[in-house]
Amino acid sequence: MLLIQFTVSFSFQACTGIENIDEAITLLEQNNWDLVAAINGVIPQENGILQSEYGGETLQGPAYGPTSHSAAGSSTPSSSSAFRHVVPSRQIVERQPRMLDFRVEYRDRNVDVVLEDSSTVGDIKRILENELQIPASKMLLKGWKTGDVDDSTVLKTLHLPKNNSLYVLTPDLPLPSSSHSGALQESLNQNFMLLVTHREVQREYNLNFSGSSTIQEVKRNVYDLTSWPPSATDDSMTLAVSGLTFPCHRLTVGRRSSPVQTREQSEEQCTDVHMVSDSDGDDFEDATEFGVDDGEMFGVASSALRKSPMMPENAENEGDALLQFTAEFSSRYGDCHPVYFIGSLEAAFQEAFYGKARDRKLLAIYLHHDESVLTNVFCSQMLCAESIVSYLSQNFITWAWDMTKEANRARFLTMCTRHFGSVVAQTIRTQKTDQFPLFLIIMGKRSSNEVLNVIQGNTTVDELMMRLMAAMEIFSAQQQEDIKDEDEREARENVKREQDEAYRISLEADRAKREAQEREMAEQFRLEQIRKEQEEEREAIRLSLEQSLPPEPKEESTESVSKLRIRTPSGEFFERRFLASSKLQVVFDFVASKGYPWEEYKLLGTFPRRDVTQLDPNKSLLEVKLYPQETLFLEAKE
Repeated sequence: MLLIQFTVSFSFQACTGIENIDEAITLLEQNNWDLVAAINGVIPQENGILQSEYGGETLQGPAYGPTSHSAAGSSTPSSSSAFRHVVPSRQIVERQPRMLDFRVEYRDRNVDVVLEDSSTVGDIKRILENELQIPASKMLLKGWKTGDVDDSTVLKTLHLPKNNSLYVLTPDLPLPSSSHSGALQESLNQNFMLLVTHREVQREYNLNFSGSSTIQEVKRNVYDLTSWPPSATDDSMTLAVSGLTFPCHRLTVGRRSSPVQTREQSEEQCTDVHMVSDSDGDDFEDATEFGVDDGEMFGVASSALRKSPMMPENAENEGDALLQFTAEFSSRYGDCHPVYFIGSLEAAFQEAFYGKARDRKLLAIYLHHDESVLTNVFCSQMLCAESIVSYLSQNFITWAWDMTKEANRARFLTMCTRHFGSVVAQTIRTQKTDQFPLFLIIMGKRSSNEVLNVIQGNTTVDELMMRLMAAMEIFSAQQQEDIKDEDEREARENVKREQDEAYRISLEADRAKREAQEREMAEQFRLEQIRKEQEEEREAIRLSLEQSLPPEPKEESTESVSKLRIRTPSGEFFERRFLASSKLQVVFDFVASKGYPWEEYKLLGTFPRRDVTQLDPNKSLLEVKLYPQETLFLEAKE
């Protein structure tokens, strides 16, 4: 295959005289390696043929050398090319007109047009006028690869390939009211991909925008976007109505020559970026690659628009760095943005993963990079979308870090290696600048942290939401298992706690019972001691009283004697003789000596009934009429 391509390119250079091999290959690729079409595109002629020895067919092309008058001549093939020049002995074949195919798009219609390359652009418009019922004067026919095209331009001079795609704009005609509303709404909900080629460095990138985005919003992210389809004359116009080809529209970015300046002005001039609508290109390139500083927008000097860093370099405290990041993010993109967790990455892990299973969340790590052209679009259109902000706040703990500065990048990679392992750290390390920003979705597990998804900045709101929801589904399934395990563990712990509590209560009851018994025994011992002491005291008092009693007089005593008979509460009797002159206190002492102290017992007389203990103890027995004899009763006091 390579040999054939080399042979075709060599033949193309030989036929056209183009010395630059890169230019020759480019023209051949544009014509799908159709040698004749490529030659006709560069040197179209009215007559002449080229014959291919590959298939033996007669191919149209420019003629070289004199024509032949012989119809049956022969020739020897050339060894250096698959094609040979027509020589005088060859047959003269009249050149057939070259046919071009056009697919023309207008709103929701496609029209196929086939014309000879000798036709003009106006001929295409007249055919479209009959098909679309639109005056040719109201049509703007766009999609040409060359710049200046009018109705009188001959198609052959445009060097077009066999198949072409064009589109019609009618800015002076209103859209049909019935279909316009639905079509417009549908276009607003669609996502447009701008395929942008930077010619100077031969690099291609892409960028996604929603149909509701305005040209001004795109300009903020693409810096100086100046050449749109002709209907895009108002920066407030949305992409849906600007005439961009859906779903992809190709643009080319190059340098635009600056106007003549004075010497003082030229010392401070800044490079300008010019972007033109084009059909060749693939992706999008950062404006810094074009020699434009981050602050140079729309020809404004970088010193006027240079942004403050999102995060200080070599910040000692991660919390302080996140405070500056949040403040700077709000100043750039507004207050509608995710709530960033203020604190270290370890603290974010603690908040997201180490609570109760029902309260756990996914951890979203946003990695910012100011040098990536996708950053502004991702932040303003995706990360700050209300649906994304709401979904993140409900289901995620969001932590952020700025990867722009090398020191901060190295610090995060160290944290990443410690928490996620070297594989994830290496994956992030190999990400190119134009692949940032990144959005890491982390799920905490029992023994490790798992990276569920790494979302690059080149995405759409819908795709971002779908990937967040997909991660949430995985997390929800894991969370349900964790909740079940946690509930079972708590149930086991509750049973164990109840058993421990019942055992503790049993121990407490046994201890209380034992202590009560000990107290009762101690009280009994104390009371016994008191009783013994009291008995000993009473016995001592009784003996003392017994010893202090005067001797009992004899029956044959010459003095007056009173004989007293005393009955105890138990029914027993005891008798004693006293001198009639003895005091009543002697009787009380005698009764007390028998174990009945007068403080506790009453001594009662019979006839008449009286309480002898209420009498004056210093009176004699004769005075209280206990003479010559008397029977008394002992009764316990109340």
